[in-house]
Amino acid sequence: MSPTLEEMSLEELWQLFPIFLREHQAEWKGWYEEERLRLLSFLPEHQIVRLSHIGSTSVKTGWVKPIVDILLEIPKAADMAVMRDLLLQNGYLLMSESEGRMSFNKGYTPSGFAERVFHLHLRYEGDHDELYFRDYLQEYPAVAKDYEKLKLSLWKQYEHNRDAYTDAKTNFIKKYTENAKKLYGRRYEGEDR
Repeated sequence: MSPTLEEMSLEELWQLFPIFLREHQAEWKGWYEEERLRLLSFLPEHQIVRLSHIGSTSVKTGWVKPIVDILLEIPKAADMAVMRDLLLQNGYLLMSESEGRMSFNKGYTPSGFAERVFHLHLRYEGDHDELYFRDYLQEYPAVAKDYEKLKLSLWKQYEHNRDAYTDAKTNFIKKYTENAKKLYGRRYEGEDR
């Protein structure tokens, strides 16, 4: 009998779910919208500050990982464990957990990726640097192209090491997130459900 995803080692998971990039697909926006409505159907509305499409699938450019990233911000007074349990009951798997942050995935199966794959980032209100980075890439296509080149250069080298792939992008992301914060100021202090 094959091990479940929860029983697999990190190395086994990286082999089963390698990094791969493909050209941007217009359908990803629709996938996000459908999943957003699904999330709104079972999450308590008063516990949602903002749901956002983040990550490279939200930027209409070049080659990206075909995984739709969703940022779910909840009120600072909310119980993150309640939201975790609701997500687990509705098809999400908990990938990682740290102080004030949880990451989930959906579309990872024992035989590999499903057709639609999602990463959901559960955070407290205000922990949303990804929004600034997304907006900056959307507004500055040359920077988005540089980001694409960086990802393409890392793809095969780190195909089976997701952590190293992510770490190798960190300085680029930090630099342009800081630029975006200076440029956009307090853009995300209001509601955006």
